[in-house]
Amino acid sequence: MDLFSSSWAALRTAVAELRDEDFARPSGCTGWLVRDLVCHLVIDAQDVLITLATPADTEPTRDAVTYWNLVEAPAGEDPLDALTVRLAAAYEEPWLLKFHLDDVGSAAGRAAALADPAVRVGTRDEVLTTGEYLAAYVLEWTLHHLDLIAHLPDAADPPAEGLARSRELLERIAGAAFPPSFSDEDALLIGTGRRAPTEAEKAELGRSATPLPLPLVLG
Repeated sequence: MDLFSSSWAALRTAVAELRDEDFARPSGCTGWLVRDLVCHLVIDAQDVLITLATPADTEPTRDAVTYWNLVEAPAGEDPLDALTVRLAAAYEEPWLLKFHLDDVGSAAGRAAALADPAVRVGTRDEVLTTGEYLAAYVLEWTLHHLDLIAHLPDAADPPAEGLARSRELLERIAGAAFPPSFSDEDALLIGTGRRAPTEAEKAELGRSATPLPLPLVLG
């Protein structure tokens, strides 16, 4: 629960500190500008609010690991991705996106802090405990924080604790550990196909037998 809060707060702060011109820069998500990614974060925050307000009384069907699905490498042509791009363009002014994310994002953060981790919630025809649902989002926030700053070298990195937990979760999803020489950030970027490994990294990955890349989507 604490890692959800710290990771989400750090990501929202990073968005708040963006300059207007940064919104037109590419992000680490294929086919998306920074403004498109921020719009996606607004939708993510809405999803958190909706899910936390949707109690379930059946047994959990997913956890923080199995709530993630492996998909084909994204090409930026998914209809929902295209809708996000159109929505982002409709904001016109960066401050409007910042305002909406701060408004909805703050509410999502407060709702998560007040939630009982043992309570079951329903989302996308699945049931999770609140704790497992929010744990899955630590990886979501951390990956998108890395996406946000991919071409912004002066922006702050995600929290170290969130990077470490996200690496641990990704390794559980992969069913194998990344080489110890990999930093948490490199493990996440290479592991999800956001960055190609160097020849030296390829050699280390070959010895670890970790299946890569792991393009992921929630739910």
